Amino acid sequence: MNSLILLTGATGYVGGRLLQALEREGHALRCLVRQPGRLQGRVAPATQVVAGDLLENTGLEEALAGVEVAYYLVHSMGSAGAFEAEDRLAARNFGAAARAAGVRRMIYLGGLGHPDAGGLSPHLRSRQEVGDILRQSGVPVLEFRASIVLGSGSLSFELIRALVERLPLMVTPRWVSVLAQPIAIEDLVAYLLAAAAVPMEGSLVFEIGGADRVTYGDIMRAYARQRGIRLLITPAMCFGGCGEPWTCWSGGWV
Repeated sequence: MNSLILLTGATGYVGGRLLQALEREGHALRCLVRQPGRLQGRVAPATQVVAGDLLENTGLEEALAGVEVAYYLVHSMGSAGAFEAEDRLAARNFGAAARAAGVRRMIYLGGLGHPDAGGLSPHLRSRQEVGDILRQSGVPVLEFRASIVLGSGSLSFELIRALVERLPLMVTPRWVSVLAQPIAIEDLVAYLLAAAAVPMEGSLVFEIGGADRVTYGDIMRAYARQRGIRLLITPAMCFGGCGEPWTCWSGGWV
């Protein structure tokens, strides 16, 4: 019989895709969600669904009982300045509960970016801090660090689709020129599936950025070409005198 797997984040995009893949492979599966009704009709009859809240530290003992592998695919959607504290609390609660339950392995999806590099966004720094907290629990952690996830239904892809389809002329902020290494959702799910059985001693970190280094603007242009849409992208420029794209606060924006 397959060992029992716990999946958190099953109502999210990546978690939902992984849920389907785990069920197709016949794994013994349990999902931890705050609102079990959100999974009603979306899981196989053999898949268990239990209620719990990582921030409130409720339901974790029941959810983790008998579990050998636990996927941690959650992150806080709290307001600016609050999500870091919520991410820390949730990770500490889950790590402690996983250790107490005798979980043999946690699999975590974090964000791509060198922790010593400057310029990491608050969200990316928080994602990497969560990996550190999970490792501090003493349970071995296999952490994947991914960049933009592309696939129909993903937040990044749907944002690109909406912008290109609706705005043939874009005056764009600075983030459109930030380099990323996109990964397809199918490849990401394949990595997550393999992580449950890959041999490991102690914790591991794998960077799984795609081979291509591109900007959001590059992705938008590629999408426009595939759809046959004429697209013009121009950076917003300060008219206060500095000429810098979307970085100066001395003037106004056009």
